[in-house]
Amino acid sequence: MGIASREMLKRLASKARWSILALPWLIAGCVTPVEYGKIPHSDYVAPERCNPTGSVKVDGSDKPFFFVTSRLPDCLTENISLLNHRGDKVRYGRFAGPRDVEREPGKTVRTIPLAFSDSQQWWAQLASKMKAADGRVLLYVHGYRETFFSSSRDTDQIARLANFTGPAIQYSWPSQGALFKYPVDETNMYWDERNFRKFLMQLAQLESTKEIILISHSLGARLVLPSVEYVDRNVSNGDSSVISNIILVSPDVDTQDFERDIAEEILSDRRVRNDRRITVYASINDRALSLSDNYHGYPRLGYPRCFNPFEAADLKARNLPERCYAKHPKYAQAVDKAALTIIDTSAISRGSSGHSNYLLSAPVCRDFAAVVNGERKPDGRQATHLEHVFALPRISEDEKLDHLAICRRTE
Repeated sequence: MGIASREMLKRLASKARWSILALPWLIAGCVTPVEYGKIPHSDYVAPERCNPTGSVKVDGSDKPFFFVTSRLPDCLTENISLLNHRGDKVRYGRFAGPRDVEREPGKTVRTIPLAFSDSQQWWAQLASKMKAADGRVLLYVHGYRETFFSSSRDTDQIARLANFTGPAIQYSWPSQGALFKYPVDETNMYWDERNFRKFLMQLAQLESTKEIILISHSLGARLVLPSVEYVDRNVSNGDSSVISNIILVSPDVDTQDFERDIAEEILSDRRVRNDRRITVYASINDRALSLSDNYHGYPRLGYPRCFNPFEAADLKARNLPERCYAKHPKYAQAVDKAALTIIDTSAISRGSSGHSNYLLSAPVCRDFAAVVNGERKPDGRQATHLEHVFALPRISEDEKLDHLAICRRTE
């Protein structure tokens, strides 16, 4: 048997394994209801610390990050926690990165210190932090299967990885944090779109806001993109160019929908001239998006599968990888700025799913950090047959990289 045949069998076997794994993922997600719980949700939020007023000052010196959440909080216990249910309203607060806390002698737990703020106090503190950082702010929106703990940890890592000196905000929507709850996450993400777009509108119109670096992971892209489009259409001063640097990591978005509807508005000629751009990180080895691809029936923006077999055959005949990417908007090609840049990380995927290369794979971490800091053409990229698509090459055998140290992972 030839090498090509063996490789094909390996790919088929891998796809079959993940298809089998997808069955319980889909079945459990579709038929298992979300349990309400044994405590009325109104009881969770009744304590005063769940609803602070302006008279309660929150000192952010030990909690450097900001959060906005539509999750239901549990304020009945000693330490506030954020649950996976939908909350009664959007809440604001401050948090710190993961810390080990001793609950009893000899036993510690890893936790996220947090405190809620009055919304006016929160916005005032954010504005002050932005003014000290030339108006730059980083906004992170997580994806599927996340808890408040995991998304807070990732926000902390992103800020450290990019050495970001301005304020960092995470927007935490009620993901279930569970493998078999993808349909529930999808439902809650769409439910939360109104909340997020109102927040993004307010952030974009804040006088001290000069540049929003907007990062989304996975399913979070489907919350981000229509909200940016909404702000573009409705911002009161007519200028939404402060949302300039949009980074979509492993986006679980329909590729054709992105090309036809979303990119046309968000990456219009005028907005690109005002420095608006989108960077997409994609991988054909992203197993999570492979499942989403199977589930939805059409390719995901972050998973460059060729839906058209004739296009795939043409690429193969030209001795090119059989990968199909979102097209660059034609109307933006005349602008002497890159509107859409796609980075293929297939060769250097890490982790069990290949879905979080931006926090796990050293070359991707380096590229991602450079993009967060405004670089348009970081070193290390390889050109492809498409002007707007670049690949991060395979790591040579003699190059020993400490991925955890480079990506600044501490856990």
